[in-house]
Amino acid sequence: MVTDIKVRGDKVIEQIPSIKDKALRINLNESIYGTFAEIGAGQETVRHFFRAGASSGTIAKAMSAYDKDFSDAIYGIEDDGRYVTESRLKKMLAHETQLIEERLKRDKHPNKLFFSYANTVATIDFAKQYKGHGWVGIKFQVEPDEEYNEIILHIRFKETDAKLQQETLGILGVNLIYGAFYKHSSPKKLLRYLYDHLDKDQLEIDTINFSGPRFAEVDNRLMSLQLVKNGMTDAVMFGPDGNNILPAAVLYKKNILALRGSFRPVTKVNMNMYMKSYNMFIEEKKVDIDNTFVVFEITLSNLKAEGEIDERDFLDRAELLCSLGQTVMISNFQEYFKVVEYFSNYTKARMGLAMGVNNLVDIFDEKYYRHLSGGILEAFGKLFYRDLKVYLYPMKDDEGNLINSENLKVHPRMKELYKFFKFNGKVVDITDFEEKNLDIFSRQVLKMIGNGEEGWEDMLPEGNAELIKKHRLFGYQPKESLSQTSK
Repeated sequence: MVTDIKVRGDKVIEQIPSIKDKALRINLNESIYGTFAEIGAGQETVRHFFRAGASSGTIAKAMSAYDKDFSDAIYGIEDDGRYVTESRLKKMLAHETQLIEERLKRDKHPNKLFFSYANTVATIDFAKQYKGHGWVGIKFQVEPDEEYNEIILHIRFKETDAKLQQETLGILGVNLIYGAFYKHSSPKKLLRYLYDHLDKDQLEIDTINFSGPRFAEVDNRLMSLQLVKNGMTDAVMFGPDGNNILPAAVLYKKNILALRGSFRPVTKVNMNMYMKSYNMFIEEKKVDIDNTFVVFEITLSNLKAEGEIDERDFLDRAELLCSLGQTVMISNFQEYFKVVEYFSNYTKARMGLAMGVNNLVDIFDEKYYRHLSGGILEAFGKLFYRDLKVYLYPMKDDEGNLINSENLKVHPRMKELYKFFKFNGKVVDITDFEEKNLDIFSRQVLKMIGNGEEGWEDMLPEGNAELIKKHRLFGYQPKESLSQTSK
């Protein structure tokens, strides 16, 4: 039975199996066998497999350690005392997989593909102040003698009813298990299929990581990008190690300094702006250096600047930023005030934005706010109402004159508004900058790399030129390759 059909024009392009059919196909596969451990929202996923029929061929065990003491006795006590965490989910998956291997002997089950599905979830509270969130994951085999693969994701509920959230979780769980066994060869499609029979108004997936032998070639940064590209979330983050991280976990109650750019490639200007603004930021009275988090942000619109997203180009940028030890955020926020609003979901502490003069001038351009009922005043209320400062990096004009917050030009109608924020200390100049860096432009560097010119190496942070050459990032070709091509 097929309950959903995707249509393009007058053509059926894809038939989506019902949730019951997905569960039944798993149940009727005599090789798939495993356990379900669900904490916090009831046994919402496993009930689909019980109801589909033939579940005895799939379910070795189903449990819900709903009581905290029982949960601690089984999986151990978390250092932070919390239960809805990635750490708890990983312990659940590891523990349940170990039990499968101990209790189900391979000589008796030589052809079984073992799996453990788990979730730890908090649904909406009684007062409806917190909508709820959770961690969901599966550890599974594709061949009996193969190491386990793992898919772990974080979700945020958007519905305001606990029962609806439970039902959404159950559908997601079936989609994940089905995708793990039947769509693992195409992780991008697997990602999209997680929303089969679900709507993006019901659920947000803001973090996902793939690991194991079947996903050895998967770059989790690229998977992170897919979440934003597919509209599953507005922003994702990944750390210097290339693995996706939960924004809420790293931004919670932090002082945040953010730098937005194309970073194509990251240059000495970007890093000088970062270092100088950081030094100024941590000197602020309301900023705790030990509680400060720095984010390099790339917008989806920036990645689409030349049409469709070039994934290789995206990974080239990510490679350099990660090599510099930076955390990267990919967002769907075109306007700066949306970035600040997003951060404000997690912290009330002071925030900073480091930017160049051109970016600040753009902020004061009314055309970007015509879609808001309150126009630019609404945007600025959202931007500067928070405890925020802009750290402004200067630029040179065509005559070589220095432009900073004192002499930049905004639209005449915006002059008084700009003066207000400037007078109140919301915009401060970065004065201790490297003047020679003001002649460096990413577009120029990128063009030089593509044309095989010399001299661009000195415009980049130490070590980045070597990385570009070694991995042939941004279309770099050694001289000998270029000469052979031209023959």
